[in-house]
Amino acid sequence: MKELASVAVYCGSSDGLDPGNIECARDFGRLLATEGIALVYGGGNVGLMGAVADGALRAGGEVHGVITEALRVKELAHLELTSLIVVDTMHERKAVMADRADAFVALPGGFGTFDELFEVITWTQLGIHEKPCGILNHNGFFDDLVTFLDKTTAAGFIRPAHRDTVVVESNGPSMLRRLRTWEPARIPKIIDRDQR
Repeated sequence: MKELASVAVYCGSSDGLDPGNIECARDFGRLLATEGIALVYGGGNVGLMGAVADGALRAGGEVHGVITEALRVKELAHLELTSLIVVDTMHERKAVMADRADAFVALPGGFGTFDELFEVITWTQLGIHEKPCGILNHNGFFDDLVTFLDKTTAAGFIRPAHRDTVVVESNGPSMLRRLRTWEPARIPKIIDRDQR
C-alpha cells in the first residue's frame, strides 16, 4: 500500500454556484488531516482553495501553500498555514506543488484546475513521476470530462492502461483508498502505427 505523506489538491479559487462544492472541499481537507496527510495547495484564502485549507487546519492538519508573488500582493494568500512558499511564476508554483506531493487530487474548479490536473497526469503518463492523479467527482461535476477521457481513449489517443491510471471517485474516503493502492502503467507512452 502506497504511503501518502502529502496530497496536492487542485480546485477553484471561486466558490462556484453549488454550495455543496465548498462543503466538499472542507470535508476533503478535514479527511486529509484526520488521516495524517499534509495538504499541499495553491496558498489562497478564497473559494474552494480557502475551504480545503480551512477544513484541514480546523482538524489540526498540516497545510502547505504555494502562491505567486502577484497573487500574494493582491492579499489572496492564506495567512494561517503551516508554511507558505512564495514563487515568481505559475510554472514555478506548479513545479513546487508537484515536488512536495505524493499524489494529486482535483476538486471542482476552472481552467487553472484543469491545467494543473492535466499537467501532472501527463507527467505520470511520460514517467516523469510515479504519483497517482485523482478526480474527486463530487455530485457528478466531472462527468463530462470523464466521458471525454473515455472518448479520447476509444479514439486511440490515450492508451487504456494510461486512462486507467487516472483515479475517479465520488467521495474522499474512496479516493484515498484508491490512491494508496494505485500502480503506474508499465507501458510506453507513444503509440506506434503498427501497435494500434
